Amino acid sequence: MFHRRTAFIALALAAAALAGCATGPRSVSIADTLAATPSLSTLNGLVAQAGLTDTLKGSGPYTVFAPTNDAFKALPAKTLDELGKDPARLKAVLSYHVLPAKVLAADVKTGAAKTVNGANLGLGRAGTFVTVDNAIVQTADISASNGVIHTVDQVLIPPVRR
Repeated sequence: MFHRRTAFIALALAAAALAGCATGPRSVSIADTLAATPSLSTLNGLVAQAGLTDTLKGSGPYTVFAPTNDAFKALPAKTLDELGKDPARLKAVLSYHVLPAKVLAADVKTGAAKTVNGANLGLGRAGTFVTVDNAIVQTADISASNGVIHTVDQVLIPPVRR
């Protein structure tokens, strides 16, 4: 009798301990997700340089089409250097990658979508294949507390406003 009772108490304590761990992983913001993703380190640094970190930690919801480090490497060095020297242009380019709504890959509709910078971005979807302007979504639906991130293989450059 003593062993059964001890085993029951031990089992109850173990279940209680597991229940305390069952809350799951804490969801983090888009900015925190960018910072924690090695393949998005260039974007993360530019977001900080442009002063957009607090925005991407805000309530959102946002959809970010996040160029990977390889996408930034494919840009001409001169272009990246010019963006680094012009904070307003850098902010305009980065905010062109952000929609002011949460859009999962399955919800993408072919057509134009208004970005945070005010310009329209061309979206397309065929099955599970999603495009953004001329870029291809490589990894879709990276969840964050304030929206979603889709990695893309190109840096999107907004049209020049006149």
